[in-house]
Amino acid sequence: MTYRVCFVCTGNICRSPMAESVFRAHVARAGLDDRVEVDSAGTGGWHEGAGADPRTAAVLEAGGYGSDHTARRFRASWFSRLDLVIALDQGHLQELRRLAPTEEDARKVRLLRSYDPAAGDDLDVPDPYYGGLDDFEACLEMVEAASTGLLAAVREQVEGRAA
Repeated sequence: MTYRVCFVCTGNICRSPMAESVFRAHVARAGLDDRVEVDSAGTGGWHEGAGADPRTAAVLEAGGYGSDHTARRFRASWFSRLDLVIALDQGHLQELRRLAPTEEDARKVRLLRSYDPAAGDDLDVPDPYYGGLDDFEACLEMVEAASTGLLAAVREQVEGRAA
């Protein structure tokens, strides 16, 4: 049975596609790509059908990650097929939990940086959209730092299903 993870930010062109790409690479390196499906979406539909922001693509490529992406909007109906919904900041977390059809679905929503022990209480990944390339690089660093802990949590769930 496939374990499904969806990363969610505002427009699905900066933070969430970055997190999707980085986490997909972690999943592949761990040999779990046949058991874990990774995608992303936005809370809004402003950029539906667009590719990732060129700065996102540039930072991903410089980091050795793929950047093929098409933006889409998150739908409440997806909760039933997802195991984990990863919000990139508190606003997304609150919006996704309000959108969740059931309490069980609301419990599937987590903040990405909650998987990074070094993050402390600062669990938001700031939106780099209105910033420069440095902001996108900082975003990538936060995503990479949290991906290790997230992978450990997902691996535990995936292996628990096999038992």
